[in-house]
Amino acid sequence: MISTTSRRRRRRTTLVLATTTALLGGITSALPPAVSAATVDTNASYVLVNRNSGKALDVYELATDDGARISQYTRNDGAWQQWQFVDSGGGYYRLKSKHSNKVLQVSGGSTADAADLVQWADGNATSQQFRLADSSGGYVRLLNRNSGKAVETYEWSTADGARVVQWPDTGGANQQWQLVKLGAGTFTNPIKRNGPDPWLQYHNGYYYLATTTWNSTITMRRSRTLAGLSSATDQVIFNLSGRPNGCCNMWAPEFHLLNGRWYLYYVAGQNVPDFNPTQRLHVLEASGTDPMGPYSFKADLGNTWELDPSILQHGGKLYLMGSATDGTQSLTITPMSNPYTLSGARRTISQPTLAWERQTHPVNEGAEPLYRNGKTMIVYSASACWGPDYKLGLLTLTGSDPLNRSHWTKSPNPVFQRNDANGVFAPGHNGFFKSPDGTEDWIVYHANDSASGGCDMNRSTRAQKFTWNADGTPNFGTPVRLGTPLAAPSGEPAA
Repeated sequence: MISTTSRRRRRRTTLVLATTTALLGGITSALPPAVSAATVDTNASYVLVNRNSGKALDVYELATDDGARISQYTRNDGAWQQWQFVDSGGGYYRLKSKHSNKVLQVSGGSTADAADLVQWADGNATSQQFRLADSSGGYVRLLNRNSGKAVETYEWSTADGARVVQWPDTGGANQQWQLVKLGAGTFTNPIKRNGPDPWLQYHNGYYYLATTTWNSTITMRRSRTLAGLSSATDQVIFNLSGRPNGCCNMWAPEFHLLNGRWYLYYVAGQNVPDFNPTQRLHVLEASGTDPMGPYSFKADLGNTWELDPSILQHGGKLYLMGSATDGTQSLTITPMSNPYTLSGARRTISQPTLAWERQTHPVNEGAEPLYRNGKTMIVYSASACWGPDYKLGLLTLTGSDPLNRSHWTKSPNPVFQRNDANGVFAPGHNGFFKSPDGTEDWIVYHANDSASGGCDMNRSTRAQKFTWNADGTPNFGTPVRLGTPLAAPSGEPAA
């Protein structure tokens, strides 16, 4: 009687011999030049393509949780198929997913044959470390430091979603992987997985990104490239603990360079069970020209409920924009004598009067200035962030006084909204930035991956280039599907 294990091993040997010739003339010829173990670039992202199936190492069903299984899937170069090699020393690496920021691991640290590969928070454990062993034709095998076994597609499967496991190193084609280095000058969304209410600026060779934390800290990350933001470290630049009027629940940070100094505006409230009624606007001041500070507390901006601060500049004057309640949640504007001092009464300039602004709940918020060829505009968020129909609207200053509601003209239709075909829901709370060479206009915004997504930390930060209509208004196009390779902003360094 021949054991099941013996039959399985015999089938493996037969398949190696039967498929090698076809693969050398087929899949391999369609792939780009190989990257060997000796030339892996720890600053790059790679797609790992299996020699037997031609399919890519993939985070199954776009999961972000610990223990989510790893599979193979038709190559699409999405973030869930992009892996960065993190050096562990001694010739071993951790493979970090661009999608989840978690690393490849043998489940439970097992040494058993056919143990599944999963993703897990990076602990630099030996079960998360792999050595690259060269195979013919520029392919490599991934050998686990803990078990000494190779990463393979289970039972030589060529199906989408097939298991990826460990097995003794036989050198079979199903254990061989092509490391496809993604071209410089591209990125994929999201650029931050848990990043609601994003604000992004390019300054002196770096992109800087701040988002809502929902706690007592204000954080910021930076990167030379837009793609690099997805794995950059959040650094705490200010702690609100001990602030009597706003210790907690930090939302919607924005940093603006005004009069040669950075000012950071944010929303925060008191540490009470129902934090919403206590939310107020506040501002920090940096000691110099570094967007990351250091910062010191400068001022409270008003003593009533208000959200989403931003700064409008018009006619040599500064205005604080926000969102407050006057029967409904509306856009507000207040004159300022300097970046931290209000100098007049708060006015309402827009209320949610249109049907599409009231789909989930009547809301106007997140006002962001946009300027072009002498025209001053405001792009704002409407409906409610807890529904899938959160979207962007447009106000244009058609008069001369930003404080006068009648001098603003509202566009009758939304300018950016959900796209079910691309799996993008509730796109909103945006900002704008220029490409490094100043030739392109970009929008940064948050959105949900599903129609059931909420108004919480699961919203992710995305960015895409936009153009302009003949009448001088922005054309934001359609929100792009997560994982779609996009050309990086013009003038960005190649690495």
